[in-house]
Amino acid sequence: MTMDTIFALGTGAARSAIGVIRLSGPRVRQALDDFAGSLPEPRVARFTAFRDPASGEMLDQGLALFFPAPHSATGEDYAEFQIHGGRAVIDGLLGALARRPGLRMAEPGEFARRGFANGKLDLSQAEALADLVDAQTQAQCRQALRIASGALRRQIEGWRAALIDALALVEAELDFSDEADVGPFNAKRLRAILAPTYAEMLAALRTAPASERMREGFLVMIMGPPNAGKSTLLNALARRDLAIVSPTPGTTRDMIEAHLDLDGLPVTFVDTAGLREAADEIERIGVDRVLERVETADLVLWLSAGGAEAFNESASGADVLRVASKSDVSPAPPGWLALCATSGAGLDSLLREISPRAGARLGDGASALFIRERHRVAAESAAASVESALALEKDLEFIAEDLRSAARSLGRIVGAVDVEDVLDVVFSRFCIGK
Repeated sequence: MTMDTIFALGTGAARSAIGVIRLSGPRVRQALDDFAGSLPEPRVARFTAFRDPASGEMLDQGLALFFPAPHSATGEDYAEFQIHGGRAVIDGLLGALARRPGLRMAEPGEFARRGFANGKLDLSQAEALADLVDAQTQAQCRQALRIASGALRRQIEGWRAALIDALALVEAELDFSDEADVGPFNAKRLRAILAPTYAEMLAALRTAPASERMREGFLVMIMGPPNAGKSTLLNALARRDLAIVSPTPGTTRDMIEAHLDLDGLPVTFVDTAGLREAADEIERIGVDRVLERVETADLVLWLSAGGAEAFNESASGADVLRVASKSDVSPAPPGWLALCATSGAGLDSLLREISPRAGARLGDGASALFIRERHRVAAESAAASVESALALEKDLEFIAEDLRSAARSLGRIVGAVDVEDVLDVVFSRFCIGK
């Protein structure tokens, strides 16, 4: 981590009423003097004219704020220039900042990384901030906010404290068993510490698949024979023309996606090539891709005009919902959902069938802990070590090592140990200015 003073636009690049430029580092006070005329009182917004120090030209009028270290988002001296959101105004101020000695544009995620390095947030909270920026539904937002507010950190701290208590018990026996004031090793007490911790870990791990999937969303594949109305359905769901609709069989060659918010849950609908004996090489490739991706689907919507063609359930392990399309022409047989995507008849009923399936698969984000594969893998390793420690029929040295291993695994989740190899990957995925 360098000691450069960094700056970046913290708001969107599109035209807006307000733009916020963030600064952090040792030259923040000088930058405020140079651009705002003087150093504002800490944590008090001051209306001022922002001027180019080189030319004296006024660049804009707005608010200047100063947050001295260590009481700031990054733990360093930190400032904000809140200005008008026009591109010319923003570009002019960013350009003037770039020309000042010791100031440079921030790299993606560099503000968050400095906050992590200075103990303002742990690694799981930093990752959750990125998820919060990317959230497209209320459930995703709820899950990201829960982790960003420290829910996972607090749980990890509790588990690590229990492991340290257990380790102290074992270490006391190993190192001081010959002392008169140290009683015999109490295996029952050790189990009383570890057993509830292990049970809590397993319970949290059971919710991990849903929490991980929440970030990606519930995947629905729209499948069926050619001209079953798949593209018409996708367009109706998206409420815009995403897919080409034509009476010519084989029009859809590649998969087209629509990302929707369904009752606060992220759901991706995928229009696919009609399943039939391919008429040419390109269509065959499209069909092969459909059959490959359906293996990852949460739900298959099998569309067939009037329910004339059945779905081969052995082709996928996903849940299947049979939809009799073109219900204005052919009635739906028993066990099929009637739909006319052209008129919208049956569309609400279809969504009511999908929503609870998505909720069961994704949860609601309110109780999420392990929201990334990295979290789950480390927690699984910790749980395995605790399980091994609970097998008390072995030397105490091995139990102690199990407990150390479990504590190290939990520490990796929040960035307490052994994380240098993942920091660049984690923070490089942030947007600039975060």
